[in-house]
Amino acid sequence: MNDAFVLLLAAFTGYEIISRVPALLHTPLMSGTNFIHGIILVGSLLVFSTARGTVAEVLAWIGIVLASANVVGGFVTTERMLALFRSTRRRDASGA
Repeated sequence: MNDAFVLLLAAFTGYEIISRVPALLHTPLMSGTNFIHGIILVGSLLVFSTARGTVAEVLAWIGIVLASANVVGGFVTTERMLALFRSTRRRDASGA
C-alpha cells in the first residue's frame, strides 16, 4: 500500500513540475532526463546480469526495454526541438 502511494505521489509531482516548465527550458530538461535514463539503463543491465530467477530476469528486461525507449525517444525529441532553433540560412546552405 505504501509503494502505491509513493508511486501516485511521484506521478502527480512529476506531472505538476513538467507542466509548469516554460517552452524555452524543455530542451535542457530533456537532456537531463536523457542522462537519468542512461543511468537507469546501466542499472537495469547490472540487475539483469545478476538476476536469479525468471521473475527477476523478466523485470530487468522490461527495465532495459523501457529505459532504452526513453533514451532513444529523448534524443529524437531533443534533436527535433534543436532543429526549430536553427536558422534557415544554415539549412539552405547545407542543402538540407
